[in-house]
Amino acid sequence: MKKFVVAILMLSMVLGMAAAAPAPIKLRLSEIHMEGYPTTLADREFARMVNEKTNGRIVIDVFANGVLNATEAEGIEALVLGELGFARVSAAPVAEFVPDLNAIQLPFLYKNSEHMWAVLNGQVGQDMLAKIQSSGSGLIGLCWYDAGSRCYYLTKKITTPKEMAGLKIRMQDNKMMVRMTELLGGVSVTGIGSNDIYPSIVSGIIDGAENNWPTYDTKGDYKAAKYYILDYHTRVPEILLMSEASMKMRKVSAQDLEIIKQCAKATQEYEIAQWKAMEKKSEANVRAGGTIVVELTPAQMQLFQDAMVPLYKEYGAKYQNIINAIADVGKKF
Repeated sequence: MKKFVVAILMLSMVLGMAAAAPAPIKLRLSEIHMEGYPTTLADREFARMVNEKTNGRIVIDVFANGVLNATEAEGIEALVLGELGFARVSAAPVAEFVPDLNAIQLPFLYKNSEHMWAVLNGQVGQDMLAKIQSSGSGLIGLCWYDAGSRCYYLTKKITTPKEMAGLKIRMQDNKMMVRMTELLGGVSVTGIGSNDIYPSIVSGIIDGAENNWPTYDTKGDYKAAKYYILDYHTRVPEILLMSEASMKMRKVSAQDLEIIKQCAKATQEYEIAQWKAMEKKSEANVRAGGTIVVELTPAQMQLFQDAMVPLYKEYGAKYQNIINAIADVGKKF
């Protein structure tokens, strides 16, 4: 009888402890890309790791394909307000809050992918993440993700800046990127979400856009703008951002915040590997789908680079020390 009573008491204690256990903190992560995209896969791996490492205290729900926010700029605004916990965005729109980020995405800045990653994983890149948090924007930069190189894709073939004159081209919500296209003779159009590029080209609102192979492929834009111009004008990395306001409102502990940061950094190499695999697959897919890939001669490429001289004066003058540091890293490649 005694053993039975003790067992009942122990069971009651266990049930009482379970009932008293706090509910997990649920946070949302906004992603504009589709399921299966490298950054979306990394988002989900991040969410899985955080849940595991916090023993279920933190649950991150990933919403892909622009379900929560049609544009990355909207996602950033939601982070500032504390409506979102996280968002995976390009560095370009974040530069509107942290202008120093323009320095690492200037046109024709990197020799190759290896050069860019040496910069991002080094002092320059880590300083940039720190500047996001100290900017007063309420944003916290957790880690960098790969997004390859960006090229223009258009409804007509062009091989020189002169031939871009008057073409309406969708650009990211970033003043420097807008200026880049204007210096090349194009007309920059902003405010169009990535999911709306295809119908905007079909309807004639724009004549094209610029992005990497996977986005050109997965969004189906290659079906509307079949000329992909290999100018490789920028390598703009992605950033996984966290909302300072959201963490405070939901009372995320300092211990769990540190776990979140560690998990984010741990997903970087995973995303890079996923990116490389998809980049090859997407290029093969769009080539098979009828895309006309326009390769520029060294002389033609030089014309694009020469057109950026005013942009470097306008946006690069105050960041010459960062540009020099990036160039120094590039000497190894």
